[in-house]
Amino acid sequence: MSRRTTFLKLQDDAPLIAPSMLKCDFGNLHREVELLEAAEVPLLHLDVMDGHFVPNLSYGPMVIQRLRELTELPFDAHLMISEPERYLDEFVAAGCDAITIHIEAVPEPIPLLERIRESGAAAGLALNPGTPVELIAPALESCDLVLVMSVEPGFGGQKFMPSALEKLRTLSSMISVGTLLSIDGGISPDTIGAASQAGANLFVAGSSIFDASDYRDAAAQLFDAASHAASSSL
Repeated sequence: MSRRTTFLKLQDDAPLIAPSMLKCDFGNLHREVELLEAAEVPLLHLDVMDGHFVPNLSYGPMVIQRLRELTELPFDAHLMISEPERYLDEFVAAGCDAITIHIEAVPEPIPLLERIRESGAAAGLALNPGTPVELIAPALESCDLVLVMSVEPGFGGQKFMPSALEKLRTLSSMISVGTLLSIDGGISPDTIGAASQAGANLFVAGSSIFDASDYRDAAAQLFDAASHAASSSL
């Protein structure tokens, strides 16, 4: 079974809470992974930043490769970088199960999305708060995942932007069955319900998990809030 197939099967257990490793304690990475596995999170979200596409630096394939040695949890790599096509093979080799690129970095994304799929990984496309949904519409058939940014990319701990909800509602009616609809930025027990009702089924959470004393309890609160909101909207 390919990484892409395995990753997409996660949707059977939606809503999916994806801890953003940008907020973890990198000085104690092994312990953080153990705590997240004990919390029974379904996947890990990896924010890769190059200091060019976004005004911050994080980590790259070498760190991800070492992280891969610590866990079998699926990796959802979010490439906030310029020219992602130059580094794709390295992220695939590092063990990423899904790789998401930005429409702002790759204005003609279909060839790269197909290349990601051919590598065996799931292909994702992200859009920033100021980018209209219409810009990614031609590429949706080549997407396994669509990521709506509800903060400006580059830094953790920002406040949720409600304008993302309308994008989620629009995209939920445009994407095909089996495509994951993800949201990233300011996700907390107070905001995840509205995002779930708007159609999201994958929720990237940083501060709301890593600032908590109990990762299991924090992830469970997010899952319960998203599940309740989704069921109440049916």
